[in-house]
Amino acid sequence: MKPMAHLGVGIGWRPEIADAVERLSGLDWVEVVAENVCPGHLPESLLRLRERGTRVVPHGVSLGLGGADRPDAAKLAALGERAVALGAPLVTEHIAFVRTSSPVLEAGHLLPVPRTRDALDVLCENVRIAQDALPVPLALENIAALFAWPGEKLTEGQFLTELVERTGVRLLIDVANLHTNRVNRGEDPAAVLDAVPLEALAYVHVAGGIERAGVWHDTHAHPVPPVVLDLLAELRSRVEPAGVLLERDDDFPSEAELAGELAAIRAVVTAGPAAPAAPITAGSADAARTEPDPEQAAESGPVAESGPVAESGPVAESGPVAESTRTRVALGQAALLSALVAGTPVPEGFDRRRIRVQARALAAKRADVVAKVAPELPVILGGPDPYREAFLSYAKGRPMTSGYRRDALDFAEDLLIRDLPADPAARRRLTTWWRDRAGAEPPRRIVRWVRTLSGRAA
Repeated sequence: MKPMAHLGVGIGWRPEIADAVERLSGLDWVEVVAENVCPGHLPESLLRLRERGTRVVPHGVSLGLGGADRPDAAKLAALGERAVALGAPLVTEHIAFVRTSSPVLEAGHLLPVPRTRDALDVLCENVRIAQDALPVPLALENIAALFAWPGEKLTEGQFLTELVERTGVRLLIDVANLHTNRVNRGEDPAAVLDAVPLEALAYVHVAGGIERAGVWHDTHAHPVPPVVLDLLAELRSRVEPAGVLLERDDDFPSEAELAGELAAIRAVVTAGPAAPAAPITAGSADAARTEPDPEQAAESGPVAESGPVAESGPVAESGPVAESTRTRVALGQAALLSALVAGTPVPEGFDRRRIRVQARALAAKRADVVAKVAPELPVILGGPDPYREAFLSYAKGRPMTSGYRRDALDFAEDLLIRDLPADPAARRRLTTWWRDRAGAEPPRRIVRWVRTLSGRAA
């Protein structure tokens, strides 16, 4: 695999901290959530950063390459357009599933795929489809998880190693996610780093979180803890990463605190020479299939040097995935996602307590994102607390099916159907808000009555 372009130390660009990001000294690059930018209307802040020579990498969150369905061509085209508009050297996504098509359900969050042969076969084929459609190289991120799938056959190291060998895809290693999975799933981060092919490393994510009741929540809203910096040092002792990026998505600190976190990351990255690792040898995919010990999986590769981004080297050939394989993966994912967002029974073998924790976290995130997408709704409903109570009540019976913007409209319509809010003036404001965005007249009283009765019957 050819060397990765040198990126340096960067930060996730967010509109809330755009001005601060522009002022940060020594910033080498930024990453932007791909779905939050429009190629023809890039934010002025990003344009100024690009004019300065700061690299911008789009980071996708909605492809769901670990899902049972083949990647959506429109989503792939949109991600490619953003890469071209930003002049990006690569694009990144996640090893996760985010939706199901039967039934149609959206998680609104990155959910783990099972480390099984079926799931790996589907993921590899989906990755190859994405690679063929994208104009620049693709790298995939390991995700944080609150729970594990029952019946997993492969370790994280084995799963990632074979993914790389079969597709040539690069890896985005999130060391904060390695810590999350240590707390939540009992996985050893050092064993993962020892097993994965680090010569495939594109760059590294670093982020903060918080532990509650024995569960680590990867919030991206707290300072980076020392334990995550220690894992960055563990990775740095094995390979020199081409880039390291600080992620912060909420509860943004002062500019000085952001600068301090970047300085701490830079200190770890520049602390000393990395030990070169042995290259992957032929047949290591077969070893990953048969050896239960992650230490026996393919070892790390040579240090990545600065240079232009290049396509990956030759990869192992494999035939198309049988539809029966996709069906098995789809059934498992649908049963799990339905339990998480629609209140159906938890599938056999899952930790029911952890699934309840994940379900509450998904509902809370859904409420928070809808409030950001439609900030007028909490104001109309009398503040954050009344809004949250009303939204969580609505969400119990209405799983998300078409993204957060549609969810905001459906929530508003649901309130109007039920003649809410109780205050007539607030209801008029909500009606105006809904009509302006839905492009239709609000449902008349007789329609609301019929829909209410239908809902009760259902």
